[in-house]
Amino acid sequence: MNPLRIGILSTASIVPRFVNAAGTVEGCVVTAIASRNLEKAAEKARLWRIPQAFGSYEELIASDLVDIVYIATINSEHARYARLALEQGKHVFCEKPFALKPAEVRDLFMLARAKGLFVMEMQKCVFLPVVQELKRRIQAGEFGRITMADFSSSFDAGYNSWMFDASKGGGPLFSNASYSLQLMQYLFDSFVTEQTGLCTRADSPVENQFAAVMRMDNGLIFTNKTSTAADTVHVGYLYGEKGYIELPDYWKARRAVLHFKGQDPVVLDYPCDFELRYELEHALSCIRAGLTESPAMTEEMSVRTMETLDALHRMWNPAM
Repeated sequence: MNPLRIGILSTASIVPRFVNAAGTVEGCVVTAIASRNLEKAAEKARLWRIPQAFGSYEELIASDLVDIVYIATINSEHARYARLALEQGKHVFCEKPFALKPAEVRDLFMLARAKGLFVMEMQKCVFLPVVQELKRRIQAGEFGRITMADFSSSFDAGYNSWMFDASKGGGPLFSNASYSLQLMQYLFDSFVTEQTGLCTRADSPVENQFAAVMRMDNGLIFTNKTSTAADTVHVGYLYGEKGYIELPDYWKARRAVLHFKGQDPVVLDYPCDFELRYELEHALSCIRAGLTESPAMTEEMSVRTMETLDALHRMWNPAM
């Protein structure tokens, strides 16, 4: 069976992590990379040992060297290039957020079905081995009913100037909030029905930090606090009747600590070199099976996530 050939749009900071992950996965090979600057694309192709470099995204998408287009561009360009790739007969792996409007997400999945092509939002946290184990334990009732959760994270946005540009989908809401949203959707097979929150801004039109509260249709309430202005603890907590889960670096978790009343903590360790490999393995298996949509990272998950993020964004930016 010939390996599926992947072409990468962008030379963003996540790209070498994806390339390294792909190098550990059977059945795929990275054959091309594109930047809007051919010299930059060629430099990164040499560095990451990718055979072909292109000086435009459109050239890569049209190339017969590529079966799958992995989109790692700035947020505002995801939907545009996902559509172009599907129209050119390519499967699509798109970094989160899949698009900036719920209707765009629906349209892209509809197009993929019409073309018989696979499309998926690349949400790594859903496929991590430790998350798989936590879902099994939650469903088995080890923690009783989980009623509340809390997530916090922070990062330095200074290395990406577009992160301060509202027209490009900048700000931590669109860039990071989907981790906790989609993790909770996946763990509990439930969706957010109500959201509220507050944000602050510095010297740019986008938020530099936010605190959001969400209620799910199973009654569970959870918070997400993300900042580019302060250093926070990078951890998620899920609180149940019989104990609670501590999930360090929840968006790329390799371990979880289980706390039960009156017992010593239980540590679950799942070390890995490249956490993106699990989402990639899943997506490739879906293509091999002839699917147009992942049974885990579904269209509904991507749409409902964007509905929540869009509602918060409009709450904080009523004039936009």
